[in-house]
Amino acid sequence: MTSPPPPGVREMFDRKLVRARRTRAAKGFEGFDFLVRRCDEEFADRLASVAPARLEGGFQRVLDLGSHPGSALRVLDGAPDINPSLLVHCGLSGHRIETGHNVVGSDELLPFADKSFDLILAPLTLHFVNDLPGALVQIRRCLRPGGLFLTSLFGGETLTELRDAFARAEIEMEGGLSPRVIPFADIKDFGALLQRVNFSEPVADVDKVTVTYKGVRALMRDLRGMGLANPMVERRKSPLRRATLAALERIYMDEFGFEEEIPASFHILFGTAWAPEEKTSGQDF
Repeated sequence: MTSPPPPGVREMFDRKLVRARRTRAAKGFEGFDFLVRRCDEEFADRLASVAPARLEGGFQRVLDLGSHPGSALRVLDGAPDINPSLLVHCGLSGHRIETGHNVVGSDELLPFADKSFDLILAPLTLHFVNDLPGALVQIRRCLRPGGLFLTSLFGGETLTELRDAFARAEIEMEGGLSPRVIPFADIKDFGALLQRVNFSEPVADVDKVTVTYKGVRALMRDLRGMGLANPMVERRKSPLRRATLAALERIYMDEFGFEEEIPASFHILFGTAWAPEEKTSGQDF
């Protein structure tokens, strides 16, 4: 189910549309999952580098927050020291994990009690929430003291070439602009946000990936296959005009292309953070 954003929070993304596109993309996602697999490998490496023993009992209760098909199980299989007794998948799309429990719910308002999980994974999902600070507060609430949060989301200069070429094409052919590429979080802002919502030892870093395509249409096909087509509420609802598409292809190739190919930038922000340990009462001697 989807829910409206909290009072005072701007509704930037059409969450029903996000859900519909994620559900549709899930059916053939294995053909477009190269960035998700890259994130899965990074998550598994990070889990292997931390000691589950840091948390008493280890990471037994795991929440997979909105992952794409196969993602959560690949991450956990890649971290052999983690064998959870409870695995819950919570997401908007029709994707379901093969093992564990499946819950259809919003990542903006988690339907779980406080301190329910030892480990929460949010792989490439949070860039489509309307209230990112609120979502992080919810995640922090659901972690038990000493629990671990791992997340990745698109940020920085992701699709900057497409954004720039689209803007020039629309100005040239239609005399105005519309939001064609969603805004993405900055790495510094994201790191500060993790700290602001009271995570302990937050670390934020970025993986910069450049993918080459034979043309704009191939790039757009991949974006649809990944469920990343523009879901902004203020997006232009009418189909893309042929003349604007032709201008987009020409400008993109002229400005950024090389040897009959075009580049597309993806900046993947990674966040690693812990829920603070509970303070014990008493006096130090």
